Amino acid sequence: MLITGMICGILLGFVLQRGRFCVVGAYRDIILSKKFTVFVAIFIAIFIQSVGVFLLENSGIIKVNHEPFFWLATILGGIVFGFGMVLAGGCATGTWYRSGEGLIGSYIALLFYMLGAAMVKFGVLKPINENLKSYQIQDSTIYQSLGVSPLVLIVILFFIVCLLVYRELKKPKLKIARLSAKKTGISHWLFEKSWHPFVSAILVGLIAILAWPLSYATGREFGLGITTPSANIIGFLTAGNIDLIDWGVFLVLGIFIGSFIAAKGSNEFKFRLPDKKTLGQNAFGGLLMGFGASLAGGCTIGNGLVETAIFSYQGWVAMLCFFIGSSIATYVMIIRPSKLALKTKS
Repeated sequence: MLITGMICGILLGFVLQRGRFCVVGAYRDIILSKKFTVFVAIFIAIFIQSVGVFLLENSGIIKVNHEPFFWLATILGGIVFGFGMVLAGGCATGTWYRSGEGLIGSYIALLFYMLGAAMVKFGVLKPINENLKSYQIQDSTIYQSLGVSPLVLIVILFFIVCLLVYRELKKPKLKIARLSAKKTGISHWLFEKSWHPFVSAILVGLIAILAWPLSYATGREFGLGITTPSANIIGFLTAGNIDLIDWGVFLVLGIFIGSFIAAKGSNEFKFRLPDKKTLGQNAFGGLLMGFGASLAGGCTIGNGLVETAIFSYQGWVAMLCFFIGSSIATYVMIIRPSKLALKTKS
């Protein structure tokens, strides 16, 4: 049954690569150019998964487990992760799928991301993680605190998403020059045609729903997740603990394979080596991502897509902190140097 994790990962990796579904890009678009399309797409994926998860729970197929809200670890970890993913050039999922495209910088970021996560979960930084998670609130979800059904929040989220989508779709469309098609039929749609972020979001949301029952069938009671499986790979390779190889490990390996298939099919696979400075940033950013995601209880998938879909405080607070951290990094790494360069020229 673990092989279903790889199948799910291949589907996800393919969609992420072809749809260029990137959380770092979504945040950067907002900060630098005030574009919200990909950010709205993330909300579409959250809403779709939310509907699916609670239908599965009401049908008795799965049971959503809740932990206390580790507020301090989530806030600090979220900001650190957000800062790190700008340096790394991609979020946790982004480093997996961009590695499948042949980006050497992503391989470096991915290696240090896995190392950082393992250090917090199993290694020398574990006491810090345990200490910060002693600061907690028992209510883990918004609907628990409000004393309402999750359906109420799903309806509210539905109207918010509809409003955001309407505002995006009514904006003027920019004409983009495209190369002549070389493929036809389904091959053209899969490997040549540009995917609208909203289409990618719908597919990501559906895959996220599928992940829940497939993962539950193996005894892993969660949906999509990147950080713990990534740390488990390092734990297995260093300690040889076979128990660490679970459905999630097959999922992340599948993301790499799915992205590779998509990149090869669209002629986008190519080994690319950045300069030494960028490689250093990729390594440090990956380390920060692993550290931050483990503290926060998840990355932009585990928190920003899954935990938000079940309306946990952890998910929504982490998502906000990811944005804060990435905003700080974008200012330090991009905006401020640009301003200084302009001043120097003038």
